[in-house]
Amino acid sequence: MNRRMHPFRPLLLATLALTAVGCSTTQTNTPSPVAKPVAAPTGPVSISNRAMLLFDDAVKSFDAQKKAKAFDYPSLERKFKAALEADQNLAEAEYNLGVIAERMGKADEAKARYAAALTKKPSLRQASDNLAIMKQNGGDVAGAVALYQDVLTRYPDDAGSRARLAEIYRQNNDHDKAMELSRAALMRDPMNTNALKVMIRSYLDRKQLAMAKLVALRAVKLDGTDPELHQAVGLILLKEGDTEGARLQFKSALEAKADYVPAHVELAQLALNAEDFPGAEEHLRRILQADGKNAAAHVDLGIALKGQGQYDKAMQEYDEAEKLNPDLGATYLNRGIILHKVKDAPERAVELYKKYVALAGGEVALHAEAPVFGLLREAESIVQAKREASAAEAQAKQMEALQAQQQAAMKAEEAKQKGQTPPPPGGATPVSGTGTAPQATPASATGTQQPAATPAGGAQTAPAQKNAAPVDSDEPTDDLL
Repeated sequence: MNRRMHPFRPLLLATLALTAVGCSTTQTNTPSPVAKPVAAPTGPVSISNRAMLLFDDAVKSFDAQKKAKAFDYPSLERKFKAALEADQNLAEAEYNLGVIAERMGKADEAKARYAAALTKKPSLRQASDNLAIMKQNGGDVAGAVALYQDVLTRYPDDAGSRARLAEIYRQNNDHDKAMELSRAALMRDPMNTNALKVMIRSYLDRKQLAMAKLVALRAVKLDGTDPELHQAVGLILLKEGDTEGARLQFKSALEAKADYVPAHVELAQLALNAEDFPGAEEHLRRILQADGKNAAAHVDLGIALKGQGQYDKAMQEYDEAEKLNPDLGATYLNRGIILHKVKDAPERAVELYKKYVALAGGEVALHAEAPVFGLLREAESIVQAKREASAAEAQAKQMEALQAQQQAAMKAEEAKQKGQTPPPPGGATPVSGTGTAPQATPASATGTQQPAATPAGGAQTAPAQKNAAPVDSDEPTDDLL
């Protein structure tokens, strides 16, 4: 089996990786970290001591879990709820419950918590930021812009809102405005890596790799624990052709955050390209742990399993991919390859290849030299050869039967000319029924005299001899004629 049959991978994983540096569809605008006021919340409303003690205990638990890189969100949720129940005016506890809800996938609850926190404390701009980010990630760009501008109206020196507005302008291809807002954010906060990420993406959009790399390396020096920054450097190195350097950056991203999916995506693709199928399988399974409904990842996992000779498991992955996304052409192409090359089912493979071509937009949309056409021609030729072989075998059997009939007819004609009963087909001795006596059965090899044949009349006769005479059993037999 040729191990190089693995280039037919879906483009969805590649698309995810290219947008990994940041855009609203990949959720790179993440919520601000859990709020940790340096001192007790201030404002016209005083907070009870019990609520503050409970709040401090919850924040300490968060810090410990962050250090251990193992969050127990239900436990944190209970602690912040206890602080809020002790004093409903504690806006920071309300906000932190919103962050926890968002991290647990409870978007509606998170929005409600952020809104409640702003009602209790309008100056809590982190809540405005996260609401705006959720609106932006949900496609409500106008709503997000309104919230960011509201923050800037109340806090003219806020760098974070400027950086996020810059990203919106970049996504709308207004790179001049995006760069202007990014620089304004950095003037107010030189450590703002979000502004640097916008600049990196803007330079990449305009294919200015040298400038993108310069800004990315600067950003990594500022915050080496941000996986997005290592990912950005890795993508730039890939575009420059430095595969090994890119691999190291993607691994650094995973060291910063073990479940950072875009880095696993890139490392899985690099492993598949290098035919490191066990390595690819490891990264793909991590991707599917984070998103089990990623049809493209199931297809790539099938390719990795096929590369290890696990064809049935590969077919199971293709089946799962088809359930999740029946319009993903790579599913049918890769399934067809196994049926064609391994399972000796070229007829089914032809159907799958044609379905792939149809999903790709037909022959006009695909390049004439696309590998699928070579596979299709090869499978069709095998199908045709099988048909011809089957037809030839059937014809040979017919000829054999015809020859047997002719031979039987010739033997029957010879027997008729000699006045004998024609032998039945197959050469069996016929049962006497025409009055002609059959030949006597000769003596056995042991010398024992066999009984004479019985004629049609039923009377037993002795075998004919030249000098027919009764044989006296008491006298020796004279062998002379």
